[in-house]
Amino acid sequence: MSNSINYSYEQLKHFCTDAFMKFGFSREESDIIVDVLLTSDLYGIESHGMQRLVRYHKGIEKGLIKIDAKPEIVFETPVSAVIEGHDGMGQLLGHKAMKIAIEKAKQTGMAIVTVRNSNHYGIAGYYAKMACKEGLIGMSMTNSEAIMVPTFARKAMLGSNPIAIAMPAEPYDFFFDASTTVVTRGKLEIYNKLNKPLPEGWALDSKGKGSSDASDVLKNIVGKAGGGIVPLGGETEQTGSHKGYGYGMFCEIFTSILSMGLTSNHTHIGGKGGTCHGFIAINPAVFGNADDIREHLSTLLRELREAPKAEGQDRIYTHGEKEVFAYEDRMKNGIDININTVAEMVDLCNYLGMDAIHYLGEDALKLTLARSSYDM
Repeated sequence: MSNSINYSYEQLKHFCTDAFMKFGFSREESDIIVDVLLTSDLYGIESHGMQRLVRYHKGIEKGLIKIDAKPEIVFETPVSAVIEGHDGMGQLLGHKAMKIAIEKAKQTGMAIVTVRNSNHYGIAGYYAKMACKEGLIGMSMTNSEAIMVPTFARKAMLGSNPIAIAMPAEPYDFFFDASTTVVTRGKLEIYNKLNKPLPEGWALDSKGKGSSDASDVLKNIVGKAGGGIVPLGGETEQTGSHKGYGYGMFCEIFTSILSMGLTSNHTHIGGKGGTCHGFIAINPAVFGNADDIREHLSTLLRELREAPKAEGQDRIYTHGEKEVFAYEDRMKNGIDININTVAEMVDLCNYLGMDAIHYLGEDALKLTLARSSYDM
């Protein structure tokens, strides 16, 4: 039995856009949500693409995500703003916040915008790239449900707390997007769907001991029962655990603390998401000639790619290259979607009254039915 089905970008866009409109979002809102969602899959970041669709479905169904939320600016200066999200869709709040940061940065040189009481907003890098496309340096970060176990602890207290930065360069923009945990929760969800053991050094059980059981770790995260994912650097100070822990706090400061929102350990409790985001836009022109700065960065990136290769290696990548290549490949050859995610898409069609065969094809029903029979 095949483990995936290949769909074209246009097929997935058609399905997702109609689905979010069925939920009650406008066409413009749906286009923004879908663009964030599918950009992740096009970049090869499977953990935050279509496989996250079920999370938004459940969030809307449970009332965690308010479709009719009206965000408002509750504090503002020429270089900053705080947005109260009122439990809205994270992608819409993130898009709005970064647009405000970009507009302010173009006027004043730089700006920071924070958001409180939001929900999962997709990949942090999407918003950093928004600023980069406007010739600016973009940064984006978000807290999340607590999944990071701090150094020497046995209970998750911080989120995956990713930080992304993008800056214009030739021929590829510099683009870095990474969680401050060893991996994201989404990666554990993928391993759980594949029924594969987690690699050593990724997660801890409820007693703070290493665990390879994705299902158990995820259950403990949801149940606040202890354990979770380790920070960048692993479990000990000797391997640099305190560094990932510190990066996670850096993110927390620029999201929940500055916005006066919920910190990671208080989000997703009592039927409320409460996720917080931070966005930074900087105009390179405040430091000199923007074209010269762009060329300076491009030179460094070229020198990195041309550095002496380690034995057995034939290429050095700079951050952002692989995403460019993945995007080109998936736009041309389609996107492989895990069969378990396809099953969730079929369930969503049934929930929204959409024709699954029309959107997903007969193979989707055949494979999901075969999977159900196999599981029994």
